[in-house]
Amino acid sequence: MDYFIIITSLVFLSAAFGYINVRFLKLPNTIGLMLITLVFTLVVLGIATIDKTLLLAERQLITEIDFETVLLDIMLSFMLFAGALHTNFEQLKIQRWPVLVFATVGTLLSTFLIGSLVYGVLMLLGLSVDYVYCLLFGALISPTDPIAVLGILKKVGVPKDLEAKIVGESLFNDGVGVVVFLTIFEIANVSGGGGIEVSAVVELFIREVIGGIVLGLLLGYGTYRLMRSIDDYDVEVIITLATVMVGTVIAQKFHLSAPLAMVTAGLVVGNDTVRGSAMSEITENYVDKFWELVDILLNTILFVLIGMEMLVLEFQWTYIFAGLLTIPIALISRYISLYGPISLFEKRLDFVPKTNKIMTWGGLRGGISIALALSLTSEMHRELFLVITYMLVVFSILVQGLSLSVLVKRLIK
Repeated sequence: MDYFIIITSLVFLSAAFGYINVRFLKLPNTIGLMLITLVFTLVVLGIATIDKTLLLAERQLITEIDFETVLLDIMLSFMLFAGALHTNFEQLKIQRWPVLVFATVGTLLSTFLIGSLVYGVLMLLGLSVDYVYCLLFGALISPTDPIAVLGILKKVGVPKDLEAKIVGESLFNDGVGVVVFLTIFEIANVSGGGGIEVSAVVELFIREVIGGIVLGLLLGYGTYRLMRSIDDYDVEVIITLATVMVGTVIAQKFHLSAPLAMVTAGLVVGNDTVRGSAMSEITENYVDKFWELVDILLNTILFVLIGMEMLVLEFQWTYIFAGLLTIPIALISRYISLYGPISLFEKRLDFVPKTNKIMTWGGLRGGISIALALSLTSEMHRELFLVITYMLVVFSILVQGLSLSVLVKRLIK
């Protein structure tokens, strides 16, 4: 299928489903699009019992899209830069230490908790899966998805300091999570970890994380200097676009973390000091509106793609049962992984009451987890973990996303 036809089809479906959501459902875009796409997919499956033409056309569309490459190598950088650009930098600066601990220690602890508990559950179900592959699953499902989180938080009305924690954690922990996943992936590829040196693992982790952040700082500073030296909003918008595209290419070329680089660059360009000294009022307005549009378009396409992925998954009853059991495991593991950092900082930074419960329920999973699951090989039980991941993502967005505002209103009085 021609790439232009694929893109046209996705944009058309995104526009149609977006219209239905805004006109009739009036749900947050992330939730509404996922729900409409799932219903549409189920209708297609129902029609397929009579005529398979529509099913085959939709399945061909999905199979010809390399979801992993499209999301991780292309879309993610744009969406993370846009998310970071609109983040409250001053609040994030105040909450920087808990955000850092949530994104690093929390992600690592969650990876091992989920991996270990899922290993036990799969054994009970009679599924023989190596522990290292369960850890790999723990790494791909632990990061919260900033795209899903940002889309829903806008509608919920969370206090600003708590919003900074949730958004900051989700922006950084997906970058850390991708690095943890790649590290364990390397270990799993070498005879279950028996033939790889610890120093090589540490070097990979440090290069990806530190290298990505340093690259992001350099990109952000370079963008700031260029924008400060001119006053032309058209060119300045193009400069921010070039920053994301060139930065992503450099990160991929030198094996640095592109997600962390884009988050860092977005925070640098978006902070109030840079805005005040490098952007005129009209430039700031154009930059914000441009990236808001990019964010909404890619976000819409992403969640349409997630919903349509159901067509190519191999659903078996054992896999479905494993997925249902993994949902509480993921929530409990997240609660435990957040408990220590919150206890450490809550008195010093005057945390909102019940922060742990809100952050646990507000830790939504999304396209990043599915993209990472798609990168697994058949030896790593790709189909099993894809089904479990898909079920967790759907539950996260539809159930947690729909009930988050109710939970916030009930806990914060």
